[in-house]
Amino acid sequence: MHTNDIHSIYFLGIGGIGMSALARYFLWQGKSVSGYDRTKTSLTRALEAEGAKIHYREEPQNIPFDVDIAVYTPAIPATNKEFVFLRKRNTRLIKRAEMLGFISSEIPTIAVGGTHGKTTVTTIIAHIFKTAGAEFSAFMGGISANYNTNFIGSENPGWIIAEADEYDRSFLHLKPRIAIITSMDPDHLDVYGSFQNLEESFTKFAKNVGNDGKLIVHQSLQGKDLGDAEKYYYALHDGKRFKIDEVKLSDGAYNCIISWPENKHSFRFHLPGRHNLENALAAVSAAITAGLPWTRIKEALETYQGVKRRFEIHLNRPDIVFVDDYAHHPSEIKACINAAREFFPGRKITGVFQPHLYSRTRDFADGFAETLEKLDEIILLPIYPARELPIEGVNSEMIFNKLKNGNKFLMDGDELMEHLKNKQPDVLITMGAGNIDQYVESIKERLEK
Repeated sequence: MHTNDIHSIYFLGIGGIGMSALARYFLWQGKSVSGYDRTKTSLTRALEAEGAKIHYREEPQNIPFDVDIAVYTPAIPATNKEFVFLRKRNTRLIKRAEMLGFISSEIPTIAVGGTHGKTTVTTIIAHIFKTAGAEFSAFMGGISANYNTNFIGSENPGWIIAEADEYDRSFLHLKPRIAIITSMDPDHLDVYGSFQNLEESFTKFAKNVGNDGKLIVHQSLQGKDLGDAEKYYYALHDGKRFKIDEVKLSDGAYNCIISWPENKHSFRFHLPGRHNLENALAAVSAAITAGLPWTRIKEALETYQGVKRRFEIHLNRPDIVFVDDYAHHPSEIKACINAAREFFPGRKITGVFQPHLYSRTRDFADGFAETLEKLDEIILLPIYPARELPIEGVNSEMIFNKLKNGNKFLMDGDELMEHLKNKQPDVLITMGAGNIDQYVESIKERLEK
């Protein structure tokens, strides 16, 4: 299959962050793009403005007759009426990851994998390539603040830059020239069943890198079975090949020294969090390996604005700070809180956390409680189920009851708005991968008053 043979394409779950990037790719190519999603969001509205035809009820009669191919997200249940209809109609159905694999199969690809940091690393690489004037197409798992999109296209791309999602083993459809693995923590155990199975999947991903390719790996993963590709290790302070040292925080930004064999350079980086310095280092490692010049890389690092919902600062005043973050795993929550402590020292931090998935809450309840303890005040919202049915006995109270911090609250979204009306926080962080972001504008308005 070649994308030139596709004239009309249908997306089941078009509003997903990965799906919408593919939809934008085909819109950009001038194809007829349509799709279904169950909820209207700012992203689906943007897609409609760009030319996609989207509906929000499971109604097979809304699917165009002339669809050449339909792409679906793993989040779509097999019982979805439109999915059943398309199967019966013998429309070619492929997963999102398979389509990304087709698009990238004939173009050198930089694939960014890992259980944390993928989106930030991918968007930094894309910004470096854009700043360097390189020809590339990028499929990002978040909305780049620099470009206000999750897709950047080029007529004749020399590179594809793609986020490589480990969920549902999606990343195994990619055959990268350069691959990055940022981290390998237990996650998606609802799919993998065990951490060992997840690690085996990363091994397969690493082995998909060709003989002439390079694998860029966080130093902490040295010793893992990651195939025979040539490996470059990176880390803050002790990266075997790429490292950052002499980190100083001044005027809301890091001043650092980056080094790799026979090179040492200074740069300034505005994104809070030491974990984001490591994400920047991973991106630089890929850009250097791809042959881009340091002068352009430095310019990109110093003008990088971040990703929406990745430590996104909505308010920053002496009396109130409001940050929204996608953190949904204990490691990510820890990194988010540490970043807030470093950038807003001595301030009282209130965290609002919406757990994502029943299975993840069950698997990491102890870890969530341990990391949330680092907050001064903790507010827990009900679990966002996403693709899952309830699991008996699993709810936000599992985490709540493990919290030793007495300054804790369990409430729903409406109660949260009332709570914030009566009690103005000092530094407020909302965290989660569900629909907690739908409260962001209302919270911001309330805090501004």
